[in-house]
Amino acid sequence: MAVSETLDIGSPGEDPPFGELLLRHRRSARLTQADLAQASGVSVRALSDLERGRAKAAQRRSTEALADALGLTGDTREDFLSAARDGRRRGRPRPAGAFAGPPPPAVPDLVGRGAELDELRRAAGDARTTPSGVVVSLVGHPGVGKTALARSAAHDLAADFPDGFLSVDLRGMDDQPVSPRAALDVLLRGLNVPAAEIPASVGEQSALFRSMLAGRRVLVLLDNAADEAQVRPLLAAATGCLTLVTCRRALAGLESARWLWLRPLDTADASALVAAIAGADRVRAEPSSAEELAQLCGNLPLAVRIAGNRLATRPHWTISYLVDQLRDERTRLASLSAGDLRVRSAFEMSHRRLSPAARLVFRRLAVIPGPDFGAELATVATGMATADVRAHIAELVDANLVQEGGVPGRHTFHDLIRLFARERLEAEENPDEAWEAVSAVVDHLLDTAAGAGRLFFPDALRASVEASRFASREQAAQWLDAEAANWLAAQRIGHGCGKYRQVVDLARALHWFSDGRSQQLPWHDVFALGVASARALDSRADEAVLLNFLGWARYYCLGDNEGGRAAHQEALDIATETGDRREQTWALAYLGSVLLRLDRPEEALDHVERAVGLADMDFWMGQGSIRNVLGKVLCAVGRPGEALLVHREVLADAERYRDDANLFTRRFFRALTFQLLGRALTETGDWPGGADAFRTARKLFDEGGFPVPGAECAVQEGVAWREAGRLGVAEECLLSALDVFTQVITRWQRAQALAELVRVLDAGARTAVATACRREALEVCADLGTDAAADLAKRLVGEPGGQS
Repeated sequence: MAVSETLDIGSPGEDPPFGELLLRHRRSARLTQADLAQASGVSVRALSDLERGRAKAAQRRSTEALADALGLTGDTREDFLSAARDGRRRGRPRPAGAFAGPPPPAVPDLVGRGAELDELRRAAGDARTTPSGVVVSLVGHPGVGKTALARSAAHDLAADFPDGFLSVDLRGMDDQPVSPRAALDVLLRGLNVPAAEIPASVGEQSALFRSMLAGRRVLVLLDNAADEAQVRPLLAAATGCLTLVTCRRALAGLESARWLWLRPLDTADASALVAAIAGADRVRAEPSSAEELAQLCGNLPLAVRIAGNRLATRPHWTISYLVDQLRDERTRLASLSAGDLRVRSAFEMSHRRLSPAARLVFRRLAVIPGPDFGAELATVATGMATADVRAHIAELVDANLVQEGGVPGRHTFHDLIRLFARERLEAEENPDEAWEAVSAVVDHLLDTAAGAGRLFFPDALRASVEASRFASREQAAQWLDAEAANWLAAQRIGHGCGKYRQVVDLARALHWFSDGRSQQLPWHDVFALGVASARALDSRADEAVLLNFLGWARYYCLGDNEGGRAAHQEALDIATETGDRREQTWALAYLGSVLLRLDRPEEALDHVERAVGLADMDFWMGQGSIRNVLGKVLCAVGRPGEALLVHREVLADAERYRDDANLFTRRFFRALTFQLLGRALTETGDWPGGADAFRTARKLFDEGGFPVPGAECAVQEGVAWREAGRLGVAEECLLSALDVFTQVITRWQRAQALAELVRVLDAGARTAVATACRREALEVCADLGTDAAADLAKRLVGEPGGQS
């Protein structure tokens, strides 16, 4: 007989009535009512009333006497006594029985789950030949659409399970989740097992359930599960059967289960969901607002659905009007409600089941300012021991209130859940406690980042590392990279709440570290905040230093040459006014570099020569760098021979003073100097010599862990080898560079490398490959949309082969 049933388990935690349980145990013990009455002292009439449901439960002493007479022990006895207590306390009706019906209809506006549905179809196919059936656990954030996917899959897979469909809501988020005994009772009823034949114990019920499935192909949906113990007895462990389990926890203890992790939708699919609910015409009229709406909902299907419902029931609203409401983080969760659908309610159910300590960790994690975090910051935010914090974070991950990050040991919040955590912080802790947590995290980030940055000063030798919290300079760099988003955010918060000294100290400390990561981090913001804090402190000395750093960030990192010149000129004016020779020297040297970029080489040379004359610093702390700028400018004014002398003297001094600087500084500085030496050599026409210098620079950059500058040297080396007539070596260098230039931030370098590769390929008469590279270079230039990219594109089109 085909089974096509959807089972309603009734109220949370509902078990079979006490009388029915009594009947099963009596029959299992092979006792008549008279036998049990004699053994327990409970009258036959009372037993009859209980078993027929006329009485809800026996009194406590009578129940204990019945348990003794039936020989019940352990969990079975406790279940029996508990059922009696429930009957006395509430007199609840029994759960609704099974009712016939087809699999549930598919969710009509399910979007963005094609890959997941394909995975479930594969599982259904595998179930045909798997002896114990297949179990798939659908796991994800509250509101990510687990039940919607499961029900749509059940609808789509109906033909694969001709013997029926069973579904139970296990109420896993309720205070009293449905017990396995209650779930099995109703599942067995759905399989047409008479109530009198349903065993009393969970083990016997589970065995009967699986025997009833033998030889059948049935799909079972266990929706909203609480944990493994609840689910394990309910699995359809029979060939041909598929069990889908939806749960906010991973249920990692389920043997042989498969896990399907649901993530928020991508923005395009989330916008499509808005269109499906509120109307495609409205989304077409405001596509950018629809995308922003999806993003403000964190692309979470429940939140997007609520936003779509609000629009659907308010046809006079524009999407941008709703977007304006949701932009305010303080009211966003409150705005994401429609009828009885509320995003906050979905989060509250998971939050309610956390241990008290995990709740504290959850709300305190909201004070961490960046998008991800590790145990270190969580420890600072909570004041707990690291081992305890890790255990509580694991509980939050299991509850899907926190996600595992892309790096082991790192974790993230979904945007809306972070807002919920902030709400809990405000609701459960007084403002002073909350601010103390924020301040502790900000102080930790600012001070630790500053300490890590100082290890990259040229004169930070072994003693400096030994005195720091980091075991090595490499470890400090790893921390700065891993926590970049956090210390950047902490700097903004620090400036906003008056921690000016710490903000200035951080900006100053990161100067030398920034050299090796010029394009990876927003140095303009770092140094601009430093300047603003120096002005708040009325510290002219700090202001001059940080204006020089800001100028470098403007012209070197952002390509804003005029903005860089203005900052350096302001630094020079302050340093001159205060008599600060050191900052005057730096300002003049920086101005030389930026004036060279502005195609004013003679002015650049005048400024750099003044800087060299003023230089009041030792070799590693600046003198060597300023002399290298002089060599660069000499090349630009057509004096490469003099530039060669300058760079070779700098390399000689670098060796002479090698013990005064750390290995990191020596290696990075020598790499830069060899790169400048290579340029000077090629300006004299010594292409092989220049190529060798670029290769040395490339090797030093790579050894120091700086692939992008190394790849830039590879491009310069490739050009030099091309000019020397060694096309094969040139191509090898350029292909090596292209392997590095794969990120968004290196698109310009990629376009330049492709353009140089086109020249090498054209020179070797490899037309087809050259055409493909030229096409890609033109696409990148068009994507960049800058003046420099337009000039490069014009050159590519104008070269031989450019019109093909």
